[in-house]
Amino acid sequence: MSAETKYEAGAAGQLTRRHLLMGAALTATAVVAFAREPRETMRRLKPGELESMIPVRIGQWGFETRSGLVLPPDDPLAKSLYSDVLTRVYVSEDRPPVMLLIAYSNTQNGMLQLHRPEVCYPAGGYTLTETKTKALAISPGVAIPARFFSAESPARTEQVMYWTRIGTESPTSWIDQRAAVIRANLKQVIPDGILVRISTVLPDYGSAEPVLREFAASLVKELQSNGRKLLVSG
Repeated sequence: MSAETKYEAGAAGQLTRRHLLMGAALTATAVVAFAREPRETMRRLKPGELESMIPVRIGQWGFETRSGLVLPPDDPLAKSLYSDVLTRVYVSEDRPPVMLLIAYSNTQNGMLQLHRPEVCYPAGGYTLTETKTKALAISPGVAIPARFFSAESPARTEQVMYWTRIGTESPTSWIDQRAAVIRANLKQVIPDGILVRISTVLPDYGSAEPVLREFAASLVKELQSNGRKLLVSG
């Protein structure tokens, strides 16, 4: 056998072994992926159920209208993201009006994830300040991470607070949100998700933050246990 023939035979043997190893690795990956494929979906709400779950009276505020809010983009992707969206404006005799948006999705996966307000407001022509994460007390001894920012347009300045829940977690960024989905998927669960956004039209954030905090605490207090679980704890 010539040197060339020996080389070709050796190379062929190496190539075959490499293919076998690659094939084994791909097979193992496929087995793990199948074993970890989410099979349980966290679906809590029927269509329209969110509307009846949120009270028309929240603390010192009462429901007035559904219009006037900055909404998620009106496109096919946004429509596929949410299974239910609630929009309301609440008014009070001695407190500023408050706008409430709750967007619920029964499926959070690699393709469909909640739009954060930092996306919706710029799409509506608003300029945003830096978003800050702060603890939000929703009941005695219980706090969740919430996000705060100001949104300014030629027509008005809106002070915004929001939080999200993915499964049983409260992520504060898109990366945290994605990680929460992955952790749920590893438990073979497709988590649901909810975004709760509370805002008011005031020129400065210092005067708005106590209003937003009071409304959020009143909202959670007025809910039944299933509503509190939906909005906060998963």
